[in-house]
Amino acid sequence: MNTYHYARTVALPMDEAESRVRDTLQAEGFGVLTEIDVQATLQKKLDVDFRPYKILGACSPPAAYRALQAEPLIGTMLPCNVILQETSDGQTEIAAVDPVASMASVENDALGEIAEEIRDRLRKAVDRV
Repeated sequence: MNTYHYARTVALPMDEAESRVRDTLQAEGFGVLTEIDVQATLQKKLDVDFRPYKILGACSPPAAYRALQAEPLIGTMLPCNVILQETSDGQTEIAAVDPVASMASVENDALGEIAEEIRDRLRKAVDRV
């Protein structure tokens, strides 16, 4: 089955899982450029309670540069999102976008190679948490 993400659940509280995700992303050459605390945003904007949920925007500058050279408008799909969300049993689900799936509609072989490389590195980061 094709999917647009890669995910796994870890037996860690969210704050510890987030720290490890940041470390493993860095080890794979990614920096976190953006962070959205969905729980806090929904509380502030809609006054609703929502489970702990964060979106981290991960970027590998060398890969982003190559992608932008291959496809000038690919910035509309950057950075690569990695989410963390607390599960009902207190564990943390970690999921990363599959850039191969998200960029499938862009017909550019050079971009496809970059997307495969990034997909593999994101999976390694998620698996090492």
